[in-house]
Amino acid sequence: MAYRVVQWSTGNVGRHAIAGVAARPDLELVGVWVSTPDKVGRDAGELAGLGRELGVVATNDADEILALRPDCVVYTAMADDRLVAALEDLRRILRAGINVVSSCPVFLQFPKGTVPDEVSEPVRLAAVEGGVSLWVNGIDPGFANDWLPLAVTGISERMDQVRCLEILDYSTYHNRKVLFDIMGFGGPLGETPLLLQPGVLSLAWGSVVRQLASGLDIELDGVEESYQRLAAPETFEIGAGEIAAGTAAALRFEVRGMRGGRPVCVLEHVTRLRPDLGPDWPQPAGQGCYRVEVTGEPNYTLDLTLLGSDGDHNTAGLKATAMRLVNAIPAVVAARPGLLTAFDLPLVTGRGLLRS
Repeated sequence: MAYRVVQWSTGNVGRHAIAGVAARPDLELVGVWVSTPDKVGRDAGELAGLGRELGVVATNDADEILALRPDCVVYTAMADDRLVAALEDLRRILRAGINVVSSCPVFLQFPKGTVPDEVSEPVRLAAVEGGVSLWVNGIDPGFANDWLPLAVTGISERMDQVRCLEILDYSTYHNRKVLFDIMGFGGPLGETPLLLQPGVLSLAWGSVVRQLASGLDIELDGVEESYQRLAAPETFEIGAGEIAAGTAAALRFEVRGMRGGRPVCVLEHVTRLRPDLGPDWPQPAGQGCYRVEVTGEPNYTLDLTLLGSDGDHNTAGLKATAMRLVNAIPAVVAARPGLLTAFDLPLVTGRGLLRS
């Protein structure tokens, strides 16, 4: 019997999630929720760009979606600038007795020590009340900095530091709000965008270093953050718009889990809008990569390169985020009620996805 699934939002990640649900024989897409009025009434296959209809029509009526009583909702609505609304969405779905796999809010992937209990506890209680589970994950925060690095540490004799890096060119990432409004690209270097406001990096990725530390039985003394930005040497265009000369065009930041005065679990992002920017910063393998560096005895470096069938690494990253959620649906439905972390699930594989 197939698990009945609803896709909640059809943006950069959601449309790939629809394709992922359609690709699995053990999942059945039964509903799609959209926020954009002109998407209402359109077939899910069209919204996902599949070139075929799936026989499921999108709606913006949440009550209609909840009345379907699906086994699981794949929640990929953007939460960066609507945290309160996203948390209420999740509580509402969970209280209705529906499991959720979600790409946001990212701090819920491992909230302990990252956000106060009064932020995460209502979500956990809603899941318990509904007798269902919530699992927040993706590629980063997610697989690239939970099970991938933890698996590498399993072949260590001694560790001094575990570092997880995202090294990507975002010029083909088509989300103007994220790039310009939240990350501050194309804006004056003298202005501080939302992402770089004090504490926001630790709110978004503090869960990463705390989960790594928990998996390695490390008690952190605290979490620190820092960043650097570089200006565009001249005006140039990216998919989302113009980057004027002198405005922000590259960003490097770290969120560091500290122990005994030194960083032991580190999350680092190197984000460029052109490959020639920041030549002395870490360089990617391939067009872009997620890198794990384990310093100790011995030293390990693992590069996870990514590339979509359309030739774009950002497409692959969006698909990875969606598939991390979709492929975990059976495990999440079977899990205990409550707020789950990566430690609560068995190894999630691509079982059943090999084409005959």
